[in-house]
Amino acid sequence: MQRRKFLKGAALAGAGSIGVAASFPAPAIAQGMPEIKWRMASSFPKSLDTIFGAGEVVAKRVEAATDGKFQIRVFAGGEIVPGLQVLDAVQAGTVECGHTANYYYIGKDPTFAFDTAVPFGLNGRQQNAWMYHGGGRQLMNEFFKDYNCHAIPAGNTGAQMGGWFRKEIKTVQDLNGLKMRIGGFAGQVLTRLGLVPQQIAGGDIYPALEKGTIDAAEWVGPYDDEKLGFNKVAKYYYYPGWWEGGPQLSVMVNLEQWNKLPKAYQNVLEAACAEANVWMVAKYDAQNPAALRKLLSGGTQLRAFPRPVMEAALAAANELYAETAAKNAKFKKVYDSWVKFRDEQVLWWRIAENTFDNFMIAGSQKKKAPAKKG
Repeated sequence: MQRRKFLKGAALAGAGSIGVAASFPAPAIAQGMPEIKWRMASSFPKSLDTIFGAGEVVAKRVEAATDGKFQIRVFAGGEIVPGLQVLDAVQAGTVECGHTANYYYIGKDPTFAFDTAVPFGLNGRQQNAWMYHGGGRQLMNEFFKDYNCHAIPAGNTGAQMGGWFRKEIKTVQDLNGLKMRIGGFAGQVLTRLGLVPQQIAGGDIYPALEKGTIDAAEWVGPYDDEKLGFNKVAKYYYYPGWWEGGPQLSVMVNLEQWNKLPKAYQNVLEAACAEANVWMVAKYDAQNPAALRKLLSGGTQLRAFPRPVMEAALAAANELYAETAAKNAKFKKVYDSWVKFRDEQVLWWRIAENTFDNFMIAGSQKKKAPAKKG
């Protein structure tokens, strides 16, 4: 009898709770909160639905989580400012926020590169580990204060391809005099090997390669590269993109706008960026295999960078890091933390992740022997 009374009471209480909850509009976070409208300038064209799309993921999640009270409108590269001027627009307050790759701005300070990727650096998971649990976010946002910005990780492409070349690269000497579209710190590394780097926004790469203004170009990977049509104007497709093992994209927020944003909205924006961070790399991982097969079936010639070229690039990168750290205190502060973390990650990776991956790769390449009769 007591049990029946308890169950009956619990059922009534449960029904009452549902009724009370249903009487309030959702989400509750929006109750009494201000209406805010921001503009986000992206560095990327709308045609690249994954790298541009991460900004849209952020905007849609923020709007949904605040019942439309906090809205962010995303503008493609060139709609408000050129793709390579997003940081400047955020810093100046022309827009409240932007979605970009911060290694585009190493001309201001090479320290920017650590927020995206540096040659022979971290893979995507390792970048997240450094950012979220290795002190990376704290170090970078301390640096970004000098540029009136607050940064939030909001996307990662995973390891990228090494790019498209009109001719084969067989030796280090083949890089001499080659004009290549390449972003970030990698251009400075390759300059030491004779290459001439060019910084060109994503939407402008194809015409430069088609006209012969450049001899080679790198972007992201098969899915985006096919969309951009690079296979139509260059034959050889190289891997890996040793300069971008796990390049991160960030939402840059004007620091004054960030500081006056209600804490609840700050938390929503952080959560939306974290979702975009996972969403982007998952989408690229899902799309790249089929895109690569399509490129190869269309005549693309897949090539691995020769080991001597990789080794020469690694030596040049280490020299560049040492020289830069010796003359740039901000770079040195971040680099000292980053390189220690990277070296620990490499030691760990060789135990479990790399061993498992290599076993699976080897297994997938083996053909099953035909079953013996009798």
